[in-house]
Amino acid sequence: MKKQPEQSVPRSRFDAGHMFDFPSPNAARSESSARALLEHSFVQCKRLLLRWSRDPATMIQALLYPALTLVMFRLVLGDSVSAATGQPAIYGNVPLIALVGAMFGSVVSAVGLKLERKSGLLSRFWTLPVHRASGLVGRMLAEAVRVFATTVLIVAVGMLLGFRFNQGLPAAVAMMLVPVLFGMGFAVMVTALATISGDAPLVELVSILCTLLMFFNSGFVPVFAYPTWLQPIVQYQPMSCAVDAMRGLSLGGPVLEPLLQTTAWSLGLIAIFLYPAIRGYRRAAATG
Repeated sequence: MKKQPEQSVPRSRFDAGHMFDFPSPNAARSESSARALLEHSFVQCKRLLLRWSRDPATMIQALLYPALTLVMFRLVLGDSVSAATGQPAIYGNVPLIALVGAMFGSVVSAVGLKLERKSGLLSRFWTLPVHRASGLVGRMLAEAVRVFATTVLIVAVGMLLGFRFNQGLPAAVAMMLVPVLFGMGFAVMVTALATISGDAPLVELVSILCTLLMFFNSGFVPVFAYPTWLQPIVQYQPMSCAVDAMRGLSLGGPVLEPLLQTTAWSLGLIAIFLYPAIRGYRRAAATG
């Protein structure tokens, strides 16, 4: 009887010699490439948005607190400010509270950044094969999304209280973006303070400054209602510039000058604090 030739049996990919085989990468790119920066920044942005959405403290400070503050202003002050000044108070209150939400949300985010540093999370991200700038860029993208979401909520609550867009759709869209512009400058500043301050309570002190600014701006009452010596300070502080721009885009009035002033304030803060934020974030991530 003729012996049949043995059939070769293909080796399974689960054999010992092939157990840890992985397919060859076909889309590899440098960690420092622009494509990697874009992709990794969006991943970091999504991570932060998910974390914030699951954190009660962040949601309260960024959404619930501003909305309740707007309602409180309406209940406590009512039409007294409008009757005393001759200007509808709601068109100052809505921009004011949108900016307050942007600031206090950034403060809470900065406190969370300090906790990530202490827990070693930033250090673990630093050891991964990701673009070095993606952590900071992703954080700024998440801040922009958060500020815009807060503005949408505040405007929605304001419309229930009588707020209206009287200048058309393009002006309405521009008004919704003013807090994002304002918030980017503030977020860069707070991020720099959070990364370079160590255990010093600089971020917490910023929240006290935010509270003072909330009551000394043109959104709370018109500038002429303040003492004469205080009016120049109130008129040109960053919140007043942003409030005046948003009022002009919704109710009507000057837009270009306050919008340019808001842009100058925001770009100025970014120019001053961007480099400290980059160096502080890098040191916080590298040293833990």
